[in-house]
Amino acid sequence: MRRFLLFFLFLAGGFIIAAPATAQEGGETFITTAENLQAVVDEAQDGDTIEVNGGVFQGSLDIDKRLKLIGHDWPVIDGENEGTVVSISGPGTIFRGFLIKNSGSSLDEQNSGIAVVAEGVTVENNRFEDTLFGIYLQKAHHGVVRGNTVTSKDLEVQRRGDPIRLWYSTDVLIEDNVVDKGRDVVLWYSERLLLRNNTVTNGRYGLHFMYCDDATIENNRLLDNSVGTFLMYSRRVNMRNNTIANNRGPSGYGVGLKDMDDARIIDNLFLDNRVGVHLDTSPREVDSIGEFSGNVFAYNDIGVEMMPSVRRNMFSGNSFVENEEQVAVAGGGTIRENSWTVNGKGNYWSDYAGYDADGDGQGDMEYKSERLFENLMRQEPLLRLFIYSPASNAIDFASRAFPLVKPKPKLVDERPYMTPMIPTDAPPLPQSDNQGWIWLAIALVVVALGLAALPRLHWRRYRFNSRNSGPQL
Repeated sequence: MRRFLLFFLFLAGGFIIAAPATAQEGGETFITTAENLQAVVDEAQDGDTIEVNGGVFQGSLDIDKRLKLIGHDWPVIDGENEGTVVSISGPGTIFRGFLIKNSGSSLDEQNSGIAVVAEGVTVENNRFEDTLFGIYLQKAHHGVVRGNTVTSKDLEVQRRGDPIRLWYSTDVLIEDNVVDKGRDVVLWYSERLLLRNNTVTNGRYGLHFMYCDDATIENNRLLDNSVGTFLMYSRRVNMRNNTIANNRGPSGYGVGLKDMDDARIIDNLFLDNRVGVHLDTSPREVDSIGEFSGNVFAYNDIGVEMMPSVRRNMFSGNSFVENEEQVAVAGGGTIRENSWTVNGKGNYWSDYAGYDADGDGQGDMEYKSERLFENLMRQEPLLRLFIYSPASNAIDFASRAFPLVKPKPKLVDERPYMTPMIPTDAPPLPQSDNQGWIWLAIALVVVALGLAALPRLHWRRYRFNSRNSGPQL
């Protein structure tokens, strides 16, 4: 009798774990743990919900119908370093709240954490660890990739997969994801994409666009990559309110544009990159323009770099702050037919030496980029070593004193602004957890104040001694 009761309780427990619990609109709800997940997926019907309470599922998971999978307490799906971990071919599936780990390592087979080949799939609030490719969408129109944290395998950057990859997937929303130590976030052959509030760090190309018309890129942070964003062969891409900083690989572009038409780069922060914006054959079509307004180019080696053939770009309301070279011409030559004053609005230049007599906020003299030392650096890049030395100042002073050696201006801004304009909606840089630099700065300030006070203390002691010593006999 006792054995019979134990057997009955065992069957009842299995029924509670893997059987439907309640009926909801659109299907039944199953409650299970991760160990039984594939069996429950196979049993479920279109529109059902599966709630997974912890546990570990080992192997590959295949979802071929429209389901809603909700993880609680981070159930683990462990691919055991073989192939793709989760494959989703059920249109409209929602996959949320899981830890996906240990995909295979084959770049040829594109082993992924999650591979989606269906429309309307939502992948949100998951964690990816030790996966080659993270989230891979192929012909997965109207998808949503939201709130995921993705890291790649610990490999050399060129051997890692792409943490997020889109291929022929239109009208996709990618938002609130955190990507670190991947290769490239790849977005190819897809239209009307919206990327917002993502953070991409320590990769090769933060974002890599090709053939993606009508995309919007807003409020993202692209930090510490080789290249922040590279935009190629696309039309009407809008990039606004992003923070793009410390991208310093061999090319080191904050944003690179290649054969881009009607791009709008507005209200972004380009900080401490090797090159803030690089332009190559952009725009490419004769009836297209490029618009750059409200951006801050600060403390980059080069603010804006243009190939000599670049035409029809309009720059207004930007702030060029203490870049080693504000604007450069790549490969020599001159830049023509680009506007640096648009509808009476120029840009701010930290090296502008003019004045504002009428107090309208814009200089009364035009700004000319005509530093002789910059021209010499273009011919001999090793001279950049002396950019802040007295030699560079002496050369530029000589060019002003002797017009015979003054170079032809690279650009002329007829209405430069007197103060920089800083966009307020771009996301801030992350705060460092290391407080040592703060205390060091405070200590240096205290020492400096002490040194400044020494002469005054010495003078007071001299006056006191003189007052109390009396006349000498």
